Amino acid sequence: MTLDPALSDRLKRNADGLIAAVVVEHSTSDVLMMAWMNDEALERTLTTRRGTYYSRSRKELWVKGETSGHVQHVREVRIDCDGDTVLLRVDQTGPACHTGTHTCFDTDERLLLADESENP
Repeated sequence: MTLDPALSDRLKRNADGLIAAVVVEHSTSDVLMMAWMNDEALERTLTTRRGTYYSRSRKELWVKGETSGHVQHVREVRIDCDGDTVLLRVDQTGPACHTGTHTCFDTDERLLLADESENP
């Protein structure tokens, strides 16, 4: 597989050749997770419509839900204005987080509470 050259030219990769991927649930707009993609992961995602990412620790591609069954059907992929991040809008089956929660951002720990940001 080869990523379309016109698309590839628009992407700005980090030193490891990766781009950030922010994954949002299509029906709720919940931010589900953040992952990394290389060109092959993005190409496979575009081809199969299944969320495919690059594991920095295992140094290999992984398809979301391949072992858990909690798959992502990709409805839309967008590139941000800088070309260094992609946004995936997905239909998520089951929890998105490896901890079993709906989203990786379900923790009670917040760096800044919404009401605090309005009243400094």
